[in-house]
Amino acid sequence: MRQSEASRAGAGRAPVGAAQSPSQTQRALVALREMIVSNRLPPGSSYLESELAEMLDMSRTPVREAAVMLEAQGLVEIRPRRGVRILPLSTQDMTEIYEILTELEGLAAQQAAARKLSKKEIANVEGALNEMDAALATDDRDRWAAADKRFHDLLVAMSGNRRLQALVESYNDQVHRARMLTVHLRPSPTRSNSDHKALFEAIVAGDQKRARALHTAHRKEAMHLIIDLLQKHGFHQV
Repeated sequence: MRQSEASRAGAGRAPVGAAQSPSQTQRALVALREMIVSNRLPPGSSYLESELAEMLDMSRTPVREAAVMLEAQGLVEIRPRRGVRILPLSTQDMTEIYEILTELEGLAAQQAAARKLSKKEIANVEGALNEMDAALATDDRDRWAAADKRFHDLLVAMSGNRRLQALVESYNDQVHRARMLTVHLRPSPTRSNSDHKALFEAIVAGDQKRARALHTAHRKEAMHLIIDLLQKHGFHQV
């Protein structure tokens, strides 16, 4: 067997004492990120690597590697001999992140409008829009929030720009906690649903300028709504 073939054949079998497989690290990364953005690991709280490893039922190595990635994304702070601290966000942090997201997602909407969308892409977005309407009809805010996230994720994916998608995902993780915290405090998101439909119509029509303008206005309104709610209810950090 040639060396390259031997390397491939043994790629999935790490020797004793070797680093954990990427799949374990990825599993830790996904699980920890979800626990952070859903507030199961509250902002400001601290955990030893061993505690997080026990929560995830895995060894400390993939947890440590995942924590390094989360630190780069601005979600945690690694403190030597003191463990991992979940970073809180101030309303000023939120404002700065939303300003960046507004520009990035506006660009994504413009790029999506420049593309000829596939039938599957259109059907997926229509499904998210219908899900938001159904959730609104029963005032199911958690269901609405999930469909809203899906809509925005699909929109960014439709840009066809993978680097842009990765940037947006990183910033979205940081503000997701605030969105979930305020989703039950905000007025019924009827206006938001209408905004989404108008935005999608502009994208399908190929109107790049209108798509970007609509999305920018939509995100700015969402930013002011969320920050005003946080301040009104005394949440200076989330």
